[in-house]
Amino acid sequence: MTWPIKILQWFDARLKVRESIWPMATHPIPKSAAGPMGWWYIFGSASMTLLMVQIVTGIALALVYVPAADKAYGSLLYLNYEQPLGWFMRALHYYAGSGMMVMVFLHMTQVFLHGSYKYPRELTWVIGVFLLLCTLGMFFTGQVLRWDPDAYWGIAVGGSMAGRVPIIGPQVVDLVLGGAIIGGDTLSRFFTLHVFVIPGALLSLLSVHLWLVLKRGISAAPKPGEKVDPATYDEAYEKEVHKDGVPFLGEAFIKDAFMSALVVVVVVVIAAIVGPKGPSGPPDPTLSGANPRPEWPFLWLFGLLSLSPPAAETFLMLVFPVLLVGVLLLVPFVSNRGERSPSRRPVAVLSVIVLATLFAVLTYQGATSPWSPKMEAWSGDPIPVRIVKDSTPLQMQGSLVFQNKNCRNCHALDGIGGTRGPDLTTIGSRLNSGQLIDQVSNGTPGGGNMPAYGKQVSAFEMAALVEFLVSLRPEGQPPAGFSAKP
Repeated sequence: MTWPIKILQWFDARLKVRESIWPMATHPIPKSAAGPMGWWYIFGSASMTLLMVQIVTGIALALVYVPAADKAYGSLLYLNYEQPLGWFMRALHYYAGSGMMVMVFLHMTQVFLHGSYKYPRELTWVIGVFLLLCTLGMFFTGQVLRWDPDAYWGIAVGGSMAGRVPIIGPQVVDLVLGGAIIGGDTLSRFFTLHVFVIPGALLSLLSVHLWLVLKRGISAAPKPGEKVDPATYDEAYEKEVHKDGVPFLGEAFIKDAFMSALVVVVVVVIAAIVGPKGPSGPPDPTLSGANPRPEWPFLWLFGLLSLSPPAAETFLMLVFPVLLVGVLLLVPFVSNRGERSPSRRPVAVLSVIVLATLFAVLTYQGATSPWSPKMEAWSGDPIPVRIVKDSTPLQMQGSLVFQNKNCRNCHALDGIGGTRGPDLTTIGSRLNSGQLIDQVSNGTPGGGNMPAYGKQVSAFEMAALVEFLVSLRPEGQPPAGFSAKP
């Protein structure tokens, strides 16, 4: 016996690794889940493998990335162009996340179509839904860490969504942003969420998920006419597993290993060819070339918002996603018995087809539809002459600030310009100079999509801009906060 084996046996005698791991690796599973139908069961293992890739690459990136507002962008450029293989680590991290998202979607679709969420695996499905939410959370927080215009506007929209929460909206915004404006505290909090909080929750839920898989077993391949009855299922399943079952460390493991290796190879090839994603530029919300969009798993919601009237925004941002998650959580409790075969469940199959089609169409819409602010509105739509013809020199200077700082990307004058924010033709009759300074400096994270511009506007520019905005009111009407009577 060689000395390496003796050392391993010494450790095993004390840690009892073989005694603990071997029974789990060789636990019996239904024969149908390891045969030709076993290819339907490979997506979960592939998801877990890509998660491991993300953890390894994430640790490597965290050694270089600086989560500070004034250094994050520079550290990403350093990774892309100076750090050896830094660009590849960033690309591999991103595309492993995208691949994991795809595998999770496919895994949940397979579980739903095969009715594997039915008794006694209701809790396994519920944990899977929360794993999906964690994966989406990793995507959103990861986009913020790129600290480019997409990240800045993504946080602004996220703050707007949080601000619409009844009663506690402002407190939620302050908790998320780390203050009233988007800044260094915001980036630090999202870094903590992305690196510590969400991965910790994900790994904890994954442990429970795997424990449930081991204790409740893998569902057999569905057969037409073979129904799930909670009163008899456990006994029938145990007989099937002990009579015709096969160890997981066999044909099933080979299929899982093959799929895991395949997705890793695909991700590595894509990362090497395509390279890292972003950053697209400094996180300056005044950049006229910015065309911010969420990450692809959220494009369907972005597309839905682009097709919906403004009055539906709050419902689609706050209520609709909660309803979708609620429906997913209720699935195993509404239907936890009966047929599992897709051929006997036409409603389930039709639901998957309709939802997949809607997701694809809305994702395409979100990827191609123009963002509601007209990002080049200022260059093609000059300020109407009637607005500036009687302006003072300071007001005229303010109109130039308004134009050159791209305020018209989001705000219209006389109905011409962007549509994300309100038309400002009569803003001077609604807000006074102090309120306008606060609005421009701090934005409206508690109830709108406008980010803070205090750091992008000098004191002189602010004074001129506010003077111009105060002048925007119907003829003869006094500024906001003043009476028309002497």
